[in-house]
Amino acid sequence: MAETFEQQAAAFGATGALFGLDIGEKTIGVAVCDPARMVATPVDTIRRKKFTPDAEKLKDLAQARNIVGLVIGLPRNMDGSEGPSAQRARAFARNLPRILDLPAAFWDERLSTAAMERELIALDTSRARRAEKIDEAAATFILQGAIDRLRGLAT
Repeated sequence: MAETFEQQAAAFGATGALFGLDIGEKTIGVAVCDPARMVATPVDTIRRKKFTPDAEKLKDLAQARNIVGLVIGLPRNMDGSEGPSAQRARAFARNLPRILDLPAAFWDERLSTAAMERELIALDTSRARRAEKIDEAAATFILQGAIDRLRGLAT
């Protein structure tokens, strides 16, 4: 998929709530932004089972919040190449329209989890609580970066 984030995100339209997704091996972190796309907030961490129940859970969350598009974190390597984690995110996105037919755009999420881990440590969050919340915090970081970019394009 050679399209840029901006080209992919054009399918979102100018307004409407978006989901940010941090797709991991064991969990999917979910964040949402308001319809004006100003602020991203954490929603949930989905414990991965199999693709279909994971996608159904996302569909239920998306319908409840009137989501118009998905920003999917793409975990590139530091040199910009794509490894197994990026391939897993792309495969998930490729299969998602079978259950949840929303436009999707990939956002480079390098270091998002590390950044949120540092933030949670700075807030004196316990290790157990960090482990519980890190994926949805990373999804929030991904989505906030993407909506900041979209706002920058609109001005």
